[in-house]
Amino acid sequence: MAEMATPRRAADRYLAVLIGCLALAASTVASPNAATEPGFEDVAAALGIEFVHVRASEQRLWFPEIMSGGAAWLDYDGDGDLDLYLVQGGQLEKASAAAPANRLYRNDGGRFVDVTGRAGVGDTGYGMGAAVGDANGDGDADLYVTNVGANVLYLNNRDGTFSRAVAGVEDAGWGTSAAFVDIDLDGDLDLFVVSYVAWSPANEVECYSGGLRDYCHPNRYNAPQQDRLFLNLGSNPDGTVTFEDASVQAGISRAFGNGLGVAPLDFDQDGLPDLYVANDGMPNQLWINQGDGQFVDRAVELGCAVNMAGTAEAGMGVAVADVDGDGRGDLLLTHLRQETNTLYLNRQGFCEDATARLGLAAASINRTGFGTGLADFDHDGHLDLFVTNGRVGAAEVPLVAGDPYAEPDQLFRGEAGGRFRELPPTAVGSPIATGRAAAFADFDFDGDVDVAVVNNGGGAHLLRNRTPPNMAWARFRLLNRAGANALGGRVAVEAAGRSQWRRVESAYSYCSANEAAADFGLGKATALDSVRVRWPGGREARFADLPTGKTFIVYR
Repeated sequence: MAEMATPRRAADRYLAVLIGCLALAASTVASPNAATEPGFEDVAAALGIEFVHVRASEQRLWFPEIMSGGAAWLDYDGDGDLDLYLVQGGQLEKASAAAPANRLYRNDGGRFVDVTGRAGVGDTGYGMGAAVGDANGDGDADLYVTNVGANVLYLNNRDGTFSRAVAGVEDAGWGTSAAFVDIDLDGDLDLFVVSYVAWSPANEVECYSGGLRDYCHPNRYNAPQQDRLFLNLGSNPDGTVTFEDASVQAGISRAFGNGLGVAPLDFDQDGLPDLYVANDGMPNQLWINQGDGQFVDRAVELGCAVNMAGTAEAGMGVAVADVDGDGRGDLLLTHLRQETNTLYLNRQGFCEDATARLGLAAASINRTGFGTGLADFDHDGHLDLFVTNGRVGAAEVPLVAGDPYAEPDQLFRGEAGGRFRELPPTAVGSPIATGRAAAFADFDFDGDVDVAVVNNGGGAHLLRNRTPPNMAWARFRLLNRAGANALGGRVAVEAAGRSQWRRVESAYSYCSANEAAADFGLGKATALDSVRVRWPGGREARFADLPTGKTFIVYR
């Protein structure tokens, strides 16, 4: 059976950080009383993050310029806290040493230091997003970067540096979101890469908005792409890793789409990882794992390919969580303004478009959503929602001088019955900008979920959760035998007569990698009555009578 433990490597430093975290958590959990609404404050500049995304070295209104901006949380140095990787745009015509580079910021006890040069991860391709996972099975977090052009796999050298690997996953198309996921449950992580459109300067077209030149809709290019599934063939004796493109034999290559977002899930609850892909202006895909290496897209028949009016929407970001508390993963997608974001409830394996009924339609109709996440920010037991917004067509009357694409981000408080209520802009805490990636993590070890946002053509926000700690919580990290995050694991808890569950994944939102942890808001509960951990592949472990206000590490 599994056991509660601290990591076996970097043990002294990790243990010190962990104990400090737990002591602080225990001291800050007050007696549960009336819920306080969630809210954030932007601390990026105060904590040393000076990243500014460059839309283009020379802005030509070429399509990729308006889509770029990714983010990833990872513990690259194994010290127990989360570091932040930010993905840059820059130069589209050809590679250049003068192009702006992606940046890695090391978390030094809550402040951030730029360590890009030493770590060797300053890719200067035209960046889109990032994925995080232990690709070669050595227990360390590796980093995959998607680009307009060849993607990059950085393998962690376990000494604070990375090596650029040639592993068969370079894929020279237009990669957007990506996910490490153990598709075949063989113990190593495979890689799913979402592709957007077949674009090059030669096939760029001119589009206009309000009589002025502007960015085009993806369907103007008439060039949707096939996504890619790369199977992990295992690590090599020298620590490298090799993947093979299994897209054709798996059936992934049967479909085309303008892919932007991806989230692993177990939609049909058969224990096998499935994949949901958000497509921009085309029907979405729900790839159901058949268990024999094959996938079948069942989005149309299950009701999550298009909205309730039968219309394909401009899918950008995607998040998966149990919104209504029935034990099944529901789907939240962000869309273009005038479409609304969409919430599909999983009704025993079929999707119900519940967007309007649950309070999200009117609030999102005039926004263009990208990165998104469902988390219990205030720990009252109901999932809340964060969306970062940013137009793709210029506003006639800009909200921000000099940026006609800027829109305010949104924070919604979850309420009983799965409904959402939008909170005022002061709760969001971020300046109005052109939001793209939103990556979620508890970077400051205080027990609640924070958000990093990358803005297209603007600065990054680090939104620290400032909700007063008057509700109980618990967090779980699942680590495999190598000490890496056990992606695809599931945690279920019972406390104060209520059951909740979370799936441990890094890939969701838009072009983002998030903290792989199961976070629970417990409201007025004073203890966890029971905890059930289900590892990828089905093995389970159970625990009882655990305290609240702590982060637990569970080793397989």
